[in-house]
Parts: sequence; structure tokens; C-alpha cells
Amino acid sequence: MIQTIDFHITECEAMKVYPKSLFYVGDTSLLRQRKISIVGTRHPFAYTKTMTHTLASKLANAGACIVSGGAQGVDATAHWGAGFDKTIMVAGTGLDIRYPSINRKMIETIESQGLVLSQFEAGAPSLKWAFPQRNELIVALGEALIVAQADRKSGTMHSIHYALQMQKPIFVFPHRLGESEATNDLLRQGLATPILDIDAFVENLGFTASTCQDDFLRYCEMQPLYHEAVEKFADRIFEYECLGKIKVENGRIIRV
Repeated sequence: MIQTIDFHITECEAMKVYPKSLFYVGDTSLLRQRKISIVGTRHPFAYTKTMTHTLASKLANAGACIVSGGAQGVDATAHWGAGFDKTIMVAGTGLDIRYPSINRKMIETIESQGLVLSQFEAGAPSLKWAFPQRNELIVALGEALIVAQADRKSGTMHSIHYALQMQKPIFVFPHRLGESEATNDLLRQGLATPILDIDAFVENLGFTASTCQDDFLRYCEMQPLYHEAVEKFADRIFEYECLGKIKVENGRIIRV
């Protein structure tokens, strides 16, 4: 059920205008956690997807909530990496629309396990001008902005602009010359910091991974055979795979 936020969100004070209304479906307690925003292209390289998923997963496991926009590409990868119970999706439409439709299942899962937010009333369609507003909210909610990959003329430039205005620290993945030109520009201009070691980056942000108390995830660290895992944890394999916490590869269960 779509509801309206009835409490003040301090992070939104960084926006040009505090949202008149914020609508939500899901768990608003995530708004009280430390949050990191991750944005980027809808058409990431395989390298970018791997790095984004790994980073989002490690940040979430260390206690961060990941904020992104639910789009294809980097956004969806960040949500999957974090696990849907540790992510906030900010929509650029009314919450009854579930845009883009290709990510409908993911969005519905975030609604049931995480949090979906929107500044737009139910029924508001996908309009070009709405997405820069969505990007401003994504940037405001996070204490830092990670730009995984972006071209100079992409919509991600709006997020970069807002982060600079709000004086949010910007972090980027290193890319080859001629690729992800917007993030390379940020590095050249001294406006962003490269992420050269994911574990060190997470630690430097002040997040500390707690000892895993989940017996299934501890078991998955040994990369057990799939059929053996089914015998012990049949009820959890599908759930954890949907949350992006494990993957099945070459007949084995691998913790992400």
C-alpha cells in the first residue's frame, strides 16, 4: 500500500527545495541507516557490473543501505548487490507504475523487503523532466555518491551536478581512456576519488563488517555443491539468490 512519509528526513535538507510530499512502499527504518548512493549508465560494461555488484554487496554487508534509481544497468546491479532488504529505490514515477516494466519483479521485491520512494503521486507517468528530480533525491539521501560508469551526455550528469552542489564526496571506478568519459573527467578535474581497493574503500568510509551470524551464508563461504546445499537449506537457496546474496556457478553455491 502506498503511504506518505510523516517524519522529517534530515538528508533532504540538502535539496534545493525540501520535497512537498514523499510517498513510499516498504520499510522506512532504512531511512535511519547510513546510506550510500550508487548511480551510472543503463549500459554498463561487464567490468562495471562486476565492480558495482561487489561494492554494493560489501557495503551492505558492512551495514550500509544502498540508494539507487531502479533503472536497468548500474541501478539494478546496485540493488541486487546490496540485497533487496538493504536497499532504497527512488522512483521517477508514481509508485503504482513500477517503471521500468522490465524491472517490475525487482521493484516489487524491493517493496516487500526494502523501500521504494517517490516524490510523485500515484498515476504520475514516466516523464523526462521527472528523472532529474529523482536523481536529486537519490544524491541527497546518500552520504556519498558512487558513479560507476557514465558518458558525458548521460542522465547521470544530473546526479554529478547535484553531488557537487551539495558538496557530497564523489567516488568512481577507474576506467580505460575513451571509456566512461564523465568519470574520467571528474578524476582529471580533481572532483572525484578513484576506488582502487573495494575492501579499503568500505573500511575508509567507516563501515566495519560484522561477523556473519547466518549459518547458511557461512556454509556458502565453503562453496558447497548445489545438490548438497539443497539437502541442508532447500528453503533458503531461492530466497537468497533473489536477494543477490548467493549465486549458482558451475554446480556450486557461491556467496556474493
